[in-house]
Amino acid sequence: MNTAKNTATRIWTDVDIEAEGVSHGYLRLPFSTNDSAYGWIPIPISVIRNGEGPSVLLMAGNHGDEYEGQVMLMKLLRSFSPDRIQGRLIILPGVNAPAVSAGHRVSPVDGGNMNRLFPGDPNGTPTQMIAHFIDSVLLPKVRYCFDFHSGGYSSEYIPAAHLVVPDEPHLRDEAIGFLKAFAMPASILIEGLMGGDLRLLGSCRRLGVGHMSTELGGAGTFSVDAFRAAEAGLPRLLRHVGVLKSDCREEPPSNTVFYRRHPVKDFVYSTATGVFETYFKIGDVVADGDSAGAVHFTETPWREPEIITFKKGGTILKRRAPARTKIGDCLFALGTLLPE
Repeated sequence: MNTAKNTATRIWTDVDIEAEGVSHGYLRLPFSTNDSAYGWIPIPISVIRNGEGPSVLLMAGNHGDEYEGQVMLMKLLRSFSPDRIQGRLIILPGVNAPAVSAGHRVSPVDGGNMNRLFPGDPNGTPTQMIAHFIDSVLLPKVRYCFDFHSGGYSSEYIPAAHLVVPDEPHLRDEAIGFLKAFAMPASILIEGLMGGDLRLLGSCRRLGVGHMSTELGGAGTFSVDAFRAAEAGLPRLLRHVGVLKSDCREEPPSNTVFYRRHPVKDFVYSTATGVFETYFKIGDVVADGDSAGAVHFTETPWREPEIITFKKGGTILKRRAPARTKIGDCLFALGTLLPE
């Protein structure tokens, strides 16, 4: 009996990723249900190719409730003609399609958080199958992968590009170059990320693909300021890596402010369940031991609120968006301003 495990993807597509010109279509994710025994979930994909040059994978909708990147890539794929490209762009504006359709962080069909399921499984849940297709089919074809996130429903971030800092000096320099070219108002450096091997980042590192991510606002809304900064920065980033031809009209990047994000253990978490009255907003600078806010108890309103404090001071990079909170919710993430 043959017990060898099948590692080939079960996702197929009508789009020829190697073809010249512009191609639009779907990745077809098999999904058998009561309503559709032999059905598939459509995941939109566009490919723009023109001759020799680097290949770049652009993704948004890794989490479905993060909207700025989705809109940015939809506008991009409608506006770029092949003559502006030297190489290839592979664009997935809503990669976790079930989550995107529902406007949820995780997939409603299997509860999958795609950015915690890499390198995926070709015979696993739908979300694992998407992650596996990216890992096994798309990433081996590209030199760079840029994944556009926002805070989603539960979080709001300072508009920023994010980078998990590589250990190797030459890879670090390359990645810092991405941040400087993209030039968001803030650039956030993360060191020692827990669980990084289970994220898209882990697959990129393993396969030698240059990677950068973002946090473009959040709170389940659409941040105009973050979107405009990202939309202006994306052509600069694509020119920087050589896939977009130079344009004499391009504006030089503005300066970006660098922060080193505090470790996860130094984030501020709720120690009570109730309504959180925050004392600070994004971008504020706080000191060690400052009071961060108060959790008020709606079931026992005569009870004194629980005061939450900052363990470690710094600049507030992220806050919880919903006021209602419970024990264990992350209320704030902070960082340290780095010298220019």
